[in-house]
Order: sequence, then C-alpha cells, then structure tokens
Amino acid sequence: MFVRLITDSFARQPRRKLLTTAALALGTAIATATLTVALDVGDRLAREFRSLGANLLVTPEQDTLPLEIGGVDYRPVDSGVFLSEAELGKLKTIFWRNNVIGFAPFLDVPVAVSSNSPSVPNGVLRTTLIGTWYRHNVPVPSGGGAFSTGLSSTNPGWQVQGRWFSDDSDHEAVVGADLSRRAGIRIGRTLPVVSGGSTSQLLITGIISTGGQEDDAILAPLATAQRLSGKPGQYRRLLVSALTKPEDAFSQRDPKSMNPAEFDRWYCSPYISSISRQIQEQLPGVNVRPIRQVAEGEGQILSRVQSLMWLVTFAALLAAALAVAATAGTTVLERTAEVALMKALGARRRLVGAFFLGEQWFMAIVGGLLGYLGGLGLAHELGQRVFGVSPSTRLILLPVILGLAAAVATAGSLLPLRKVMQLDPAPVLRGE
Repeated sequence: MFVRLITDSFARQPRRKLLTTAALALGTAIATATLTVALDVGDRLAREFRSLGANLLVTPEQDTLPLEIGGVDYRPVDSGVFLSEAELGKLKTIFWRNNVIGFAPFLDVPVAVSSNSPSVPNGVLRTTLIGTWYRHNVPVPSGGGAFSTGLSSTNPGWQVQGRWFSDDSDHEAVVGADLSRRAGIRIGRTLPVVSGGSTSQLLITGIISTGGQEDDAILAPLATAQRLSGKPGQYRRLLVSALTKPEDAFSQRDPKSMNPAEFDRWYCSPYISSISRQIQEQLPGVNVRPIRQVAEGEGQILSRVQSLMWLVTFAALLAAALAVAATAGTTVLERTAEVALMKALGARRRLVGAFFLGEQWFMAIVGGLLGYLGGLGLAHELGQRVFGVSPSTRLILLPVILGLAAAVATAGSLLPLRKVMQLDPAPVLRGE
C-alpha cells in the first residue's frame, strides 16, 4: 500500500516530480564532476609540477662551503666531500620508490676554454663544466632491474637547440645560451676544455637555455666531469624529483615527538619530509633538503585548487537543495487536504512523514544515478581541457553521490515536512 501511494503521487504530479529530479540530477552531476577531478587533481598537478624541476636536493652531510664568483665555483676540484655514484640505485628501494620519478647527480668542474671572441680577454674563458646524466640506466639492487633516469626525468621542460649529449660518449657536450653568445660557440664546433692537467675535446651538440646557472656553463656526461676532476664514480650533489603530498600541520611535526602509531602514519605518507628521511636511510652521510620554493608553491596551488573544487560542489548541492525545498513546499500546500484526510483516518505522523520522504528519496535515487552518469561525462571534458588527460572513473563515488542526493533531498524537505507532521486535520476538513 505504501509503495502504491508513492507511485500514484508520481502519476498525478509528473511535472513537479520531474523538476525536482532534474534539479537533483544537475546538482549531483556537478558534484560528481568536481569530486572526480578533485580526487585526481593531486596526482595530475604533481606530475605537471615535476616537469618544472626537481624538489629535493641531496648533498654530503659534511662539505666545504662553496666559493662562487660570477656563478663559477672556485673551490679546488679535490676539496670537499663527494658521494658514490654506485649507491644511487638504492633510491628505488625506499618505501615510496614508485614516487621517485627521477634523479640526476651533478659534479661541477672549473674549466678554461679557448675562444676567438673579441669580448673574451686573452682568448681564454673560465667557466664551469657540469657533469650529469641526460638519460642513464641505473641498476637497482636486489634484482630490481635497471631504472632510466637523468635530466630527461628531473627537468623534462628544459629545451635544447640541437640535441642532447649521449651519456655513453666522452666527447660530447651542450653549452649554455649565455656562454654560447659570449664566447661565440656554435653547434658542431669542437671545444678544447682544460681543467688542471687534464684536457678534453668536446663536440658541441646543442645549446641549452634554462634561465639558471646552466645558461653560463657547459653540460657534459658525468663520466667526462669525473675524468677531468680525477673523481671516478663520484658526484657532489643530487637532484631528486618525487611525487609528494602537500604538507600539512601533521607533516611539519618533529618525528621524534611522535608516538609509534603517528610515526607509522607519517612514514607511510608521501610527505616530502618522510621521503627525505627514507633517502637518508638508504644513502648514509647525506643531507636531504626540500627545494622550498618548489615544494611550498606546489602545496599552496594544490590546496587552493582542491578548495575551489569543494566550494563548487557545495554551491551545486546547495542550489539543488533550494530547488527541492521550493517544489516540496508547493507540493505540501496543494496536498493539505490529502494529508488531513490521512491523519483523520488514523495515519500517524511518522507514517505521513515517511510517505513524503519516500517520494523525495525515490527522486534522489533517480536524480543521483542520472547525475552520476552526466558527471562522468563532464569530468571527462574538464580533464581533457585542463590536463589533456581524462580522470579515472571511480565507482566508489556512486554510493557517495547517491548518499549526497538523499541528504540534499532530505535537507530541502525538512521545513515542508515539519508543516505536514504538525498539521491539524480538523480545521482543514472543515474548510477553514
């Protein structure tokens, strides 16, 4: 009988019911789209940020202070502490190894190059040769295979005119755009490079422009820098690019002050601080520092984008609730006599309230299903336009959306429902 009453009410007032269902479908469609994008936006933006550069700097824990003049490090080549290249494969064995998308070691060597440019006095120019990897295979311990990494992973946004050097070649290099203009260095030229008693003839394969110190330096394979400096198998600093979770108050706590449960939660979360600790555990004797300008900027942008998504979701659901309230209020006014008759025949207040709530929940289920399907299409369009990639479909959102639709329908019906339950049937049946 209860189900029959509800179905009869839909047959007698189809337009108002369709309007309520459409309002719920529209609100839940927007909620589905924004929630789908919000759940996916963290990973998407994190990967986009990683194209801008690394977010972790690894250096020896005890090292001499750099002596830089005009961007050139004038420390003796053999001064300071160096790190072993053979240990780098251990970075892919930490707990969050899949979040480490790339790393590149660096070894800076002061060099002198010959130049015929009139702007170079005595025809000799002092600069820095930066030894690194562009795309290098690193063996991973314990049968982990090989991991391809280098500047192609940590700085994929760097553009080079010509081509990058080959890591397997000991006689290729790329030169910074500023150094190229100042010294008149062109692609295809063989450049003699002198460091101490070592000399190397480098074929310039490209000109790079990064907006940083690399614009006034020479970039060559790490093996070349190691040979010129007499430091085989060693490097001085390491840049690591890792996907991280934005920092919050919990991530900024001192791990020493945490109890075991809190420490496990912190250690098993991809915070930049927890990944830094895991790197230090695998590479003893290093100091790992987040590149704060990058990490803090990422966290602020992610937080603001996610806050915007939640705000749009709330606004859409609020608009749907107001639409439900308007149609529910009109329905109650039109069906006052019907409610009064039900009460006069002995229907309890709870039964009358359940009857009206049943109508709203039925429309919520239908509207929620339609909204979920429409929201998936809207999320696909948003993902393609903003990130160029569609967000993944999350079935876990379906019960969430249906629950939100039911909550919105209930919230919009509270005031009309209160009037229904408090209605005195006698005056209504007398026509007063």
